[in-house]
Amino acid sequence: MNDFQSQARSIPTGRADMAVDAGLRSFMLGVYNKMALGLALSAALAYAAATVPALSQFFFGTPMVYVVMFGPVALLFISMFTMRNPSPTGANLLYWSIVSLIGIGLGATLMYYAGRGPSGLMDIVKAFLVTSATFGALSLWGYTTKKDLSGWGTFLIMGVWGLVIASLVNFGFAAFTGAGIENFSFIISIIGVLLFSAITAWETQQLKYMYYQVGGDQRAMSVATTLGALNLYITFINLFRFFLTLLSSRD
Repeated sequence: MNDFQSQARSIPTGRADMAVDAGLRSFMLGVYNKMALGLALSAALAYAAATVPALSQFFFGTPMVYVVMFGPVALLFISMFTMRNPSPTGANLLYWSIVSLIGIGLGATLMYYAGRGPSGLMDIVKAFLVTSATFGALSLWGYTTKKDLSGWGTFLIMGVWGLVIASLVNFGFAAFTGAGIENFSFIISIIGVLLFSAITAWETQQLKYMYYQVGGDQRAMSVATTLGALNLYITFINLFRFFLTLLSSRD
């Protein structure tokens, strides 16, 4: 997995300007289709986990909740060390496992907002629509821009770590005091939206670089499609969560 990321960063900028390449369009369409299937599966699993009492109890009322909460992060970290040259089967297994766990975890979010009545469900719909529009616009810009975004990578990764640390601080404060810092949570969400918006454009351009690196190798192309879909899927989910916090009704 690391090898594919390093290969993507090594492509000359000029190669990214070939936006009319039919093979590139096909590759990107494959990435977006797989990502869309992942989102559809996540939505179905979230609905099932939230509305079927037996599933709700199993996933959120037993130690399985920790698997749902920390499983995606654990799988990503493990893959960094064990999938340096992943096979298409291994990449697919990683993708669908993470998508399934995140989808089940979103069931808890759905339960919370459904408990707030129609306004809570409308918050979810608004957040999804705004996320889709934002993601689509920025991914299109990342695909078509002639500006080299490679230099953003280091700063964006540092930004993600900073966001994680800030979120943990706020979580720790809430654990000790019984309430988080409301304004701090709002600020974190704004930063999260800006950060993952930039990541959307950057990742899309990196996928173009990756295509020109592995073009012609069907095995590598299959893996790149899956890992590209995974990166964009995770970015979309994070954008959705931050937008949901920002757009939620505050009664």
